[in-house]
Amino acid sequence: MSEIPAKATGSEDPSGGARARAAGAFASEASPAPDRAYGGLADGGAAPGDAVWQSSPPGSIYDYIKVASFSIGPDGLVDQWSLRAEQIFGISADRAVGMDPIEAFIDPDLRERGERKMAEILDGREWTGVVPFRMPDPVPGGGRGERGLAEVYVMPTRSLDGDNAAVCIVVDVRTLRSIETDLAASQAIFGQSPFGFLLIDPDLRVRRANHRFASIFGGTPDDHRGKGVHDYLPRPEAERVSATLRRVLETGDSITDMHVTGFVPGSDERRHWSINLYRVHSGTGRPIGIAWLGTDITARRAAAREAAAARRNLALLNEAGARIGNSLDLETTARELLDVVVPGFCDLATVDLYQGLLAGDETPPGLADGSAELRRVAFSSAVSDAPYSATGAPVAVGAVHHFPFNSPCADALRTARPQSIPGEEGGLVQSTLAIPMVAHDTVVGLAQFSRTKGSEPFGDRDRDLAWELAARAAVCIDNARLYRREHERALILQRSLLPPGDPVASGLDIACRYLPGNVSTGRPSEVGGDWFDVIELPGHRTALVVGDVMGRGLRAAVAMGELRTAVRTLALLDLEPAEVLSALDEIARGLGTPGGVQQATRAARRPREADLSEVYLATCVYAVYDSVTRRCTFANAGHLPPVLVEPGEPALMLDVPPGMPLGVGGEPFEEVEVDLPEGALLALYTDGLVESRDHPLDEGLQAFVGALTDPTRPLEDVCDHVLNTLDTHHGEDDIALLMARVQGLPEDSVGDWTLPREPRSVGRAREYARTRLLSWDLEPLVDTTELLVSELVTNALRYGEGEIRLRLLLDRTLVCEVWDAGLVQPRRRRARDTDEGGRGLQLVGLLSAAWGSRRTPRGKTVWFELPLPDGETGLTDPAEALLSLF
Repeated sequence: MSEIPAKATGSEDPSGGARARAAGAFASEASPAPDRAYGGLADGGAAPGDAVWQSSPPGSIYDYIKVASFSIGPDGLVDQWSLRAEQIFGISADRAVGMDPIEAFIDPDLRERGERKMAEILDGREWTGVVPFRMPDPVPGGGRGERGLAEVYVMPTRSLDGDNAAVCIVVDVRTLRSIETDLAASQAIFGQSPFGFLLIDPDLRVRRANHRFASIFGGTPDDHRGKGVHDYLPRPEAERVSATLRRVLETGDSITDMHVTGFVPGSDERRHWSINLYRVHSGTGRPIGIAWLGTDITARRAAAREAAAARRNLALLNEAGARIGNSLDLETTARELLDVVVPGFCDLATVDLYQGLLAGDETPPGLADGSAELRRVAFSSAVSDAPYSATGAPVAVGAVHHFPFNSPCADALRTARPQSIPGEEGGLVQSTLAIPMVAHDTVVGLAQFSRTKGSEPFGDRDRDLAWELAARAAVCIDNARLYRREHERALILQRSLLPPGDPVASGLDIACRYLPGNVSTGRPSEVGGDWFDVIELPGHRTALVVGDVMGRGLRAAVAMGELRTAVRTLALLDLEPAEVLSALDEIARGLGTPGGVQQATRAARRPREADLSEVYLATCVYAVYDSVTRRCTFANAGHLPPVLVEPGEPALMLDVPPGMPLGVGGEPFEEVEVDLPEGALLALYTDGLVESRDHPLDEGLQAFVGALTDPTRPLEDVCDHVLNTLDTHHGEDDIALLMARVQGLPEDSVGDWTLPREPRSVGRAREYARTRLLSWDLEPLVDTTELLVSELVTNALRYGEGEIRLRLLLDRTLVCEVWDAGLVQPRRRRARDTDEGGRGLQLVGLLSAAWGSRRTPRGKTVWFELPLPDGETGLTDPAEALLSLF
């Protein structure tokens, strides 16, 4: 604030502040009107003695520039020194009064010129100019003071004595130049800014606007002076912005990136701005308004929305890839699609699949016109659980329906193109996308996505996203359909290879269970190679077989069928269990070789090379039970051990050497004989019963043994109890369970005699047979049995060795066995008409239901079998059989 020095008198402002107020009053009053004289007289022309001295109002120019005054007396020395002079020059009045200003402030090389100017000034001449000066030494004798540049205005005056004097007005040029620079920069920023710039006064009115703001809202910058925010923004938005402006003005807290929405003149497009607000202060620090800096972010917000939509769609596709297709079940896959899209993409959704495809048809009818029957397999809603009804009558999940020919849904199915369906008046749905589900150029169904009223309508991007989601789900559904078809085919094949009905065996009570793997667990599963078999052998013996081909699918089922057929063939040869497994091992090695077993054998002899043939491995346990001796012989090829439960004893796993799996080759198999008591329970099974992903094998075996606690229960109940008790995780693997309860032949159902090697043994054999048959009330079989026994004993005498053994066994059929120590097997041949002999075995074949021979550890056994007379099966007349030979 500038001051005009005056002669101090005793009556002048003894408080020391009158000079500042008087100077402020002068500074504020002197410039507006030329008739306002020195001293700042009030309006109305009051006399100088009545002048009222006032402080300049805030915001005066003197708040920013440095202006000082001092006076020079007739002697050229400073006689008065203002407070501002003290601030500019840093010299107090006590020290400055009496100083020669030329000597104190001017460099020595400029003093001569300064003295001449001083003389001219004291002669009554005015002078103005820019004078370099230096500060006097702060301490006399010290270093040189700071230098500066001042603009000086010297006005001649007269002292009280009438002598010439002068008043000097000094302005700090450096501060003035800084103000000029700041003002130029401010003008450049305000006028050239690419952003809308406003200066708002404390009354929340526009004090100043730049050209950028005027170019947006029309007119010139001056046209916006005095307007408020209500002139630019809708009322709710204007109220919010006004409240924010008042808060900034009151608290001084700046606002950064405040989003404001409104419209510009001449456009209905909603615009968005980012506003920065901060309070503006005067040089004294008093708030004088608010600066408003606005940036149009409409395009940026649109781009942000597009980016957010793209990120959302990408996240939705990623989620779909992770969640859709985790199972090979059609309905589950459809529900997985709806779990992804509701509510993230739409509010309601349905999936309809062609009924023909669900039923297994390759090409369901009606695909050409979209009128084929569909079944609603999935529905999801974020707003209602009622049946979906956006495009017609409500259809419940599981219901079969079809779309009208002219409907948009039928058109989508017919053309394989998405259709947009507007919602009905007064309905809940705003719009619906009908998306055909296309997989491998085949339409498998229709997905409908709907948004309710109040939601954002579907756009082109949404349609593309819906098409992609439906296509992914369609591929997974088609894969599930193909898998279901292959699974059913393999299951049919596998079931056709298993024993039909309930197996029946002599001296055994049989119960069995087979559970194929499926997709009920939600995990991919295929038909496996598990199988079991019950084979009747001669002499009322029974072969029990359980096996498991490693691998899954149709190939495993086919391999299982080949091995099962081979087992039955080898069993009919009446080989020992170890021999059966050795032959099976050779067969398994040949399954994956184009040339079969012989080619596999030759390949084994060649040097090891890259083998591209498929390897088939299988495990198998083969047991032969003799109902007469109640003895069971086991051989194991890498399979799980059998479990035996004896009456009154806990269940135990039999110690049967496991051997190598079938198909590995190179290792012999061992046999183990076990005597089974009457009523004992024998269990054979596959690993699907005792092993799963969640339970290790040892734990499953212990659980299985623990479940067999009561062997006296009916076998069917025991099987059900085992399956219900064990945590089998059915669906992960096939399960085969074969259980047999021992019921040996009673002693009175067995006739066993030893005959010496002499001709009379033939007659004795007939007599033994007649007597025993009559005791069994089988008189109709006496003649036939006597004839056939005579033939077999005669052959044993003529071609065999050692003593002869005759055995009759009565169970469901009558079996006669003749044993001897000879190793030569009887061979049936056709006798010529002129031959006297050679017709014995032909006669045996004609009169018996079956006959054969097998090797024994001490020779061979020749046997025949006759059906029991039951009134339905007629017996062959021996006389007619004899005549038929000629």
